[in-house]
Amino acid sequence: MSSAARPLRRVHGPSAVGGGWRRFVSLTWLIATTDFRLSYFGSVLGYLWSFMQPLLFFGVLYLVFAVILAGHFAKVRDFPVLLLMNIVLFSFFQQATGAAVASLVLRENLVRKMQFPRLVVPLAVVSTAAMQLVLNLLVVIVFMLVYGVTPRLSWLLLPFVLVPLWLLTSGAAMLLSSLYVRYRDIAPIWGVVSQALFYSSPIFILLDSVPQHYRRYYLFNPIAAILQQARHWMVGGKSPGGLSTATLIGGYGWLLVPVGIIVGTWALGYWVFSREAPRIAEEL
Repeated sequence: MSSAARPLRRVHGPSAVGGGWRRFVSLTWLIATTDFRLSYFGSVLGYLWSFMQPLLFFGVLYLVFAVILAGHFAKVRDFPVLLLMNIVLFSFFQQATGAAVASLVLRENLVRKMQFPRLVVPLAVVSTAAMQLVLNLLVVIVFMLVYGVTPRLSWLLLPFVLVPLWLLTSGAAMLLSSLYVRYRDIAPIWGVVSQALFYSSPIFILLDSVPQHYRRYYLFNPIAAILQQARHWMVGGKSPGGLSTATLIGGYGWLLVPVGIIVGTWALGYWVFSREAPRIAEEL
């Protein structure tokens, strides 16, 4: 039979996860750890910058909100501890998603390889930020002990806050990185959105300052729900601001709203990325 008579086969482009999950996980870990080491290569202080950056930012905000406006936050239990913890948790989300936006474009040399799983790139960015987060949380715990916060068994529940935060961050990273390949407006738009999320989350304007009839809707913001639950487990307190997210939002039924947003963001990010993965190299 001549070659002209052979039926043509449809050739699919590279998928988001190609080569098996074991290869996918090993590549993600390799790139993430390499980027983490290189991020401080050549600096005098090296890994100390991973601790100093959130502490310096915390120092500025603490000066403004805990010293200059001390009277406003005098009734908030362990406000400096909450401020540092909220900064660290939100910085992970903001830095990971911000770096993931252009990650596929910056990794064009890898993306153009036919057998390279594209999803490795944004998830490696999130994994690198997660390593930074773990180190920063160690600083937070040390600061809490020095400040005089009594250790509690509920501190062991902190990973149950980090899992939804990782899901939300990785979902946003997958979505933003895949869309940025086609639409370069994503970068400035996300810069504005991330700043809006910063000021609309209980980072230094805590739930104590939100009117009671608005708290449920305020906690529909998944980042606000995560930060509030972290506050409940790490610091607690009898004031409304120290209660669990489920209690403040009005029960576990209403808690499904922020949980649904987190799961929906991850599912949407994965779906969009998987749909765009075969055409990413063409768009670059």
